[in-house]
Amino acid sequence: MFNELIVNYGPFEKRVALLEDNRLVELFAEKSEHQILVGNIYVGIIKNVLPGMGAAFIDIGLSRTAFLHFNDIDPQVLNKTKKKIIARHRSSDISKLLSTGQEIVVQVKKEPIHKKGARVTCKLSIPGKFLVFMPGEKKIAVSRKISSSNERSRIKKILKKVKSKNVGIIVRTDTENINEEDFRREYVGIERTWKLINKQAKSAKPPSCIYDENDLSYSLVRDIFNSSIDRMIVDDKKMKNRVTSKLKGIAPELINRIELYQEESPIFNAYGIEKEIANIFKSRVPLPSGGNITIQQTEALVAIDVNTGSFTGKNNYEQTITKTNMEAAVEAAVQIRLRDLSGIMVIDFIDMKNEKDRDAVYLELKKSLKRDRAKHKVFPFSSLGLVEISRKRTRPSLLLSYSEQCPHCHGTGRLLSRDSIAVRISRWLKRARYFIKKEDLTIKVHKNVKKFIDENPDFFAEIENKLKFVTDSRLDFDTFKVISTKTNKEFTNQEVSL
Repeated sequence: MFNELIVNYGPFEKRVALLEDNRLVELFAEKSEHQILVGNIYVGIIKNVLPGMGAAFIDIGLSRTAFLHFNDIDPQVLNKTKKKIIARHRSSDISKLLSTGQEIVVQVKKEPIHKKGARVTCKLSIPGKFLVFMPGEKKIAVSRKISSSNERSRIKKILKKVKSKNVGIIVRTDTENINEEDFRREYVGIERTWKLINKQAKSAKPPSCIYDENDLSYSLVRDIFNSSIDRMIVDDKKMKNRVTSKLKGIAPELINRIELYQEESPIFNAYGIEKEIANIFKSRVPLPSGGNITIQQTEALVAIDVNTGSFTGKNNYEQTITKTNMEAAVEAAVQIRLRDLSGIMVIDFIDMKNEKDRDAVYLELKKSLKRDRAKHKVFPFSSLGLVEISRKRTRPSLLLSYSEQCPHCHGTGRLLSRDSIAVRISRWLKRARYFIKKEDLTIKVHKNVKKFIDENPDFFAEIENKLKFVTDSRLDFDTFKVISTKTNKEFTNQEVSL
């Protein structure tokens, strides 16, 4: 399998696409106004302690207070008396550990979503490419995906020599055959970061962020770009240089796999990714033989329904059902990764009478999810013929990232967010620059989109044409028209390559 990372670095949105044999399987999008917070470390102020919930609410400088549960308090930073309170495991004792107005250092473990604030922990960790650094701990834990007992023993032996006694280490998957010098180099770098965080924690005025780990170049090197990636193509020279600089110290053998994209066509268009992204928001996904799966996402769970559709099969009905279910298992795994679905998911496969067929579908689903980097668990068929999947959430799904609640349907449906539509207009103008040339342009948009553009005057700074945005009450929220200001000629109905 040939794996590629395609990186599109824009001023308002940064996107990373993972392709497996030219098919989009994962998409990471970061907007300038929707910064990822997971992993960031803050000095906060405790606003409220609720023994009944076994939790405290902390102001870390966001629009909503963050949630800290009793179980996420780090006993390593407590005195002996408070350690005994933690040892009793009674969450209602939280008021004996924390008090309103107290300063506290916390790390975001789950993004804020809907009306819920971020979930935070006092058990801090700093992830690197090979290691996760855990101050105050002592254990060395090796990823279960490193199955060789000899390799696990070798790694532990090296790290016992490298690490300090009061530091715990989690060894990440991509560490097989890494030598002692590489481990030592990364450990020293993370330890230096930890010392800087400590210094910041003592001097920062709360609430404030003292460590932001979500710079895209850092995330790429740490989480995504590893030995399993055959090629990474970046359309921004500065970004390529930043990634290369970070790799020099930890994985120099990967540097020659990075390429700079310099063609005029937008990189996501050139690789056919833009079209595939449009399909992410469709609830129905076709299967190769004519069947389909339907995905419905709610706040509580995700329901995936399997249908035979137009597929009738060549032999008998049972074979038709089994083939459809096997294809659905593969496609469901892809869509879970691609849409970044999380929480509780339920797949309603078509009923199968034969237990061997059910086992085959279950194993196919587990096999297809093996490449998923998020922590997950697949449960066997229930008595109702349903398969349940639990998957860890670290950030909002793509559906929530790219859309906002519709003011007309009060949340029962969704529309593309205003900034996504503005980005779409910007990309259209860049693709169409050959036939709009130096025309002065009038762009008709929905009033809500116009309001967003007025609030963000620099959004179209890269466009050379003189632009005038006006509202048109006849247009749908996610549509727009581009018209010549001088001749009144409309350009949006002209063919533009997608």
